[in-house]
Amino acid sequence: MSTTESRTDDPWVRRFHPVADSPHRLVLLPHAGGSASFFFPFSKALAATTEVLSVQYPGRQDRRAEPPLTSVPELVDALHEALTPWCDRPVVLFGHSMGAVLGFELARRFEREGNPQLRGLIASGRRAPTTFRDEKVHQRDDDGLIAEIRALSGTDSGLLADEELLRMVLPSIRADYTAIETYRCDVDGGAPALHCPISVLTGDADPRVSVEEAKAWAPLTDGGFTFRSFPGGHFFLTPQQEQVAAAIADDVAAFTHAAVG
Repeated sequence: MSTTESRTDDPWVRRFHPVADSPHRLVLLPHAGGSASFFFPFSKALAATTEVLSVQYPGRQDRRAEPPLTSVPELVDALHEALTPWCDRPVVLFGHSMGAVLGFELARRFEREGNPQLRGLIASGRRAPTTFRDEKVHQRDDDGLIAEIRALSGTDSGLLADEELLRMVLPSIRADYTAIETYRCDVDGGAPALHCPISVLTGDADPRVSVEEAKAWAPLTDGGFTFRSFPGGHFFLTPQQEQVAAAIADDVAAFTHAAVG
């Protein structure tokens, strides 16, 4: 048994459905304001073929006493340190919204350092890092931040109905929005940023990601690119859970098979 298989005290990683004999791992990175438990249904759906690790950022749920991180570089540094020990077998990164950007920058870090286990990146619900929108949600007052959360429909309805609880978690949500809205990609348009394949999933009615912005991920890799559009908005993956889980499983199988082949 590897050291990671026996760990139960990792604050960053949740293994809802451990699969000790899985030949690879899938790391799920949540959206801004999201938590590891958001991916519980996907972990359950994918457990038959891969071991799923759901990331828990500081400042929420069981880590609510920890100060949230407010920049993408800080988050990537911490994620790199936390996830490197889990790279004792092939790894695919999946990120939704903010998590897609974190996955992209983490993949870049792994490739720069020559990590042989990275197999691919699945970017969901996020425009390419090289595209830019001047968004300042993190500068709104609490009511303005809550309005944004309600508009995107990605937060648990029970939380949205509990005003006191919602305001308790606003600092971590604001920190996430600060991180993603102040992020600037340093790709200069030269060589592709990644050599691993990228798969992009998007909602056809997402107000935060156009089809053109989603397809702009393609030039960021020379390792292969796929694009899928699903019915729905920014959180299309919730009502389309079965179809999205199947797409993720297909990507993981293709990425890991190609690497072996």
